[in-house]
Amino acid sequence: MKARVTVTLKTGVLDPQGKAIEGGLAALGFAGVDSVRQGKVFDVELNATDAGAARASLEDMCEKLLANTVIENYAIEIL
Repeated sequence: MKARVTVTLKTGVLDPQGKAIEGGLAALGFAGVDSVRQGKVFDVELNATDAGAARASLEDMCEKLLANTVIENYAIEIL
């Protein structure tokens, strides 16, 4: 079973890398970009057949390693 986990910073958390990307886009002539927020994507292959159990395992992975839940949100998509 394949899954995608997307981790992004929570609203209100400063994003210096996103700000740098925003400045870089402006320097390259891309007008109209108001804001950029960066994140992480994890594509995970699980040896599982039950989507519910896979989601529970992925949530545990996010809580323990993949995301810093103090400053990041995560979304899980079973593919």
